[in-house]
Amino acid sequence: MVRHIVMFKLKEFETPEAKRAKMVEIKDRLEALREKISVLRHIEVRFNVNPDETWDIILLTELDTLADVSTYANHPEHVAVAKGIIGPVKADRACVDYEL
Repeated sequence: MVRHIVMFKLKEFETPEAKRAKMVEIKDRLEALREKISVLRHIEVRFNVNPDETWDIILLTELDTLADVSTYANHPEHVAVAKGIIGPVKADRACVDYEL
């Protein structure tokens, strides 16, 4: 089993409400992938509550193999969220994959 963790830092928004709305949209769209991508065993999105830290969103996924991580990453439904929803508001991204 592989845990795939991604952290996102978002660009500046006009208001905190606009940023929160986009974060909720990202969470909803990512978590909906569980029903669309068969290799996903678990997917969870959480928001950072500590304003002194860099990252805004964390994505936690579990898949059977590293090859499944690639399948997930290249799946058209994931690509649509990554490029269409997250890409325009992403300032930075960090990722780690490790075996459980």
